[in-house]
Amino acid sequence: MDLDYLPWSQPDQWADRPCMRDDRVELTYAEFATRVDGAAEQFADHGVGPGSVVAIMLPNRVELLVSLVAAWRLGAAATPINPVFTATEADYQIEDADAALVIKADADAPDGGGRRSLLVEELRTAPVGGALPRPAMSSSDLALLIYTSGSTGRPKGVMLNHANVAAMAGSMAQALTLTERDHCLLVLPLFHVNAICVSFVATMRGGGQLTILGRFHPVEFLDAIERWRPTYFSAVPTIYTHLVALPAGVVRDTSSVRFAICGAAPASKELIRATEERFGFPLVEGYGLTEGTCASTANPVEGPRKAGTVGIALPGQEVAIMGADGRLRPAGERGEVVIKGPTVMQGYLNRADATAEALGDGWLHTGDVGVLDEDGYLTIVDRIKDMIIRGGENIYPKEIETVLHTHDAVLDAAVVGAPHSTYGEVPVAYVALHPERPVTEEELRALCRERLTKIKVPVSITVLDALPKNPVGKTDKPALRAALTLQGA
Repeated sequence: MDLDYLPWSQPDQWADRPCMRDDRVELTYAEFATRVDGAAEQFADHGVGPGSVVAIMLPNRVELLVSLVAAWRLGAAATPINPVFTATEADYQIEDADAALVIKADADAPDGGGRRSLLVEELRTAPVGGALPRPAMSSSDLALLIYTSGSTGRPKGVMLNHANVAAMAGSMAQALTLTERDHCLLVLPLFHVNAICVSFVATMRGGGQLTILGRFHPVEFLDAIERWRPTYFSAVPTIYTHLVALPAGVVRDTSSVRFAICGAAPASKELIRATEERFGFPLVEGYGLTEGTCASTANPVEGPRKAGTVGIALPGQEVAIMGADGRLRPAGERGEVVIKGPTVMQGYLNRADATAEALGDGWLHTGDVGVLDEDGYLTIVDRIKDMIIRGGENIYPKEIETVLHTHDAVLDAAVVGAPHSTYGEVPVAYVALHPERPVTEEELRALCRERLTKIKVPVSITVLDALPKNPVGKTDKPALRAALTLQGA
């Protein structure tokens, strides 16, 4: 497989073409490649080589992508880390990935208990020891370890090799008809596979350019579109909600945008319609998982877009509906969404049982319930798992429940998603307490703030005499969700 998204695989005529920029620096393709070589040389001095893992804990900026590709340059993999993680969360990922080196923004950032680290300001911008040898890489080499939480409450490392990444980039480039004339405005966080594969890799593969935003602010985002004239961007429903909520007097020239992508969480038909009417570009909704290297379906940019669906299978991928008996269901019948193709992950790092559960029959089991229509358009109708999606960020209740259970006053805990007008869902917690060990809601929230990223901290913690149980003794989360729905009605 041609790894044509790598700078040393690209045509010489691209050398002086604009490659990427952020609010600090702008690089051509040749300048990006030089920075990659400089960082790779420095990483090698710190012991990074084939089979190593480099942990990158940086906000959105050019150096994050330089570090990512520098790891690949040496035959190593990269594991990007959310830069606002607590020390507990970051150290777990660094240690589980067995990172050989940590790239971080400041000296006080976590390093996995004293592992080798480099500050972003220390990264070389060019080699100092002469030309590096040509990379010895294959498509089967591990490229990314993207961590995603699961039912155990402990995040799992999704193993994606270069074949996965190349297939995803090719699939998106074909579906979106990306060329060297395209320019992506990257606003999603680069610790997500979406931003890496859809915004960065697919763009670089075609010789386009990338503008990286460090944060999202509705007016500043529209200003960036007017200034930089991007042809596309990828975002989550919460971002579009903020954009359409701007006062009518906030008007910017968005005519350069030929399409925008919406994913990571369900978007309402009304939100899609309002976005398209206000800004004048088509909004393409898609669907996928980290385990599928980001995206598996999308509504066509040029072709019928069916509101309420997440589109058709992307090129090279197969999407089907499977019943509880393991048989594939025909169009119109509900079941679990399953995926096949070259974008499906290699498995979970050091978790053979979880890998077998997800991939054991040759299909990637998504845990989502969906239905395909006669034209192959997929509609997601429910979630098998308890995952909460807050503004496009996946939150797994078990991870929060595990933290709550560490307090000796908590006998039982359950976390569910509460409807929210802006974020879609937010986590709320219910606890049953030991009768002789009182604790306040604020004390429990402080415990969560200490150990969890801000978005995972429950917006409320309700004390109950006992949590509702179903006939087999499990916590009745549907009952808790139903009560929330009634409260919001």
